[in-house]
Amino acid sequence: MKLLYFDCFSGMSGDMTIGALLDAGGDFSYLESELKKLNFADEYELKMTKVVKNGITGTKFDVVLKNKEQHHHHSHEHTHNHEHSHDHGHHHSHGEGDHHHTHAHHHNHVHAHDHSHDHNHGHHHHDHRSYRDIVSMISESDLSEKVKDTSLRIFKKIGEAEGKIHGMPLETVHFHEVGAVDSIIDIVGTAILLEQLEIDEIISSPIPTGFGKIHIDHGIYPVPAPATLEILRGVPIANSEIQAELTTPTGAAIAAELAEDFCTFPSMKVDEVGYGAGTKTFPNHPNVLRIIIGEK
Repeated sequence: MKLLYFDCFSGMSGDMTIGALLDAGGDFSYLESELKKLNFADEYELKMTKVVKNGITGTKFDVVLKNKEQHHHHSHEHTHNHEHSHDHGHHHSHGEGDHHHTHAHHHNHVHAHDHSHDHNHGHHHHDHRSYRDIVSMISESDLSEKVKDTSLRIFKKIGEAEGKIHGMPLETVHFHEVGAVDSIIDIVGTAILLEQLEIDEIISSPIPTGFGKIHIDHGIYPVPAPATLEILRGVPIANSEIQAELTTPTGAAIAAELAEDFCTFPSMKVDEVGYGAGTKTFPNHPNVLRIIIGEK
């Protein structure tokens, strides 16, 4: 039986998960070709690079958005209920938050129905993707039934958490456009690689979230962000000394939905090890997600 263990000593995000799966033997070209079945490949390019984090070589996975003035660094997985203008032209980095925060308004913003502030951005072909749009996109694709099922379960976990926080039913949850592209690729890509690697069972370490505060457009929020904490209900959270956001809503949802148990390193014969790098670098430990695959 093929077992996968998420060793989340530095937290977990969607892009770190994909990076680690690729590093552990996942096929990048297969990932690209399968994601094309979602029929929105004109919106992004995928990049895979080797990086060194505090002495450990890992794989960094990035999504570069097309039809935008600048590159978008993959990894903005925050859902926030924003009701003010978004200046989509600026994709500048700032150092707040977790391993891969760039500017806060690039997170998967969940919006209430006051969308008027976005209509003046002419370079957008659409400003939001609703939860229903994403479900349709996945359900109607030619992806395998297993990949569809895994992807939809993870998306539902995030959508329900966001709906609860913002006081709206799942059907009315919207993802901000930039965040939606990242989330779709992270979540469906994870499902694709898990199927390709023929994983039978997933278990995880307890999840460190980090602590402190993050600055977003909406103000100062606590870490873990409300969506992350809601998603991790029922999941063991590990204490962490790191004052930063270590686990994003997407990373939390992948672990919460797919892991059958949360425990220390299991008894297994190790076959593959993968390191997926986050964007942020910490002074005293490597900011990577480690995935161990082997026989139970």
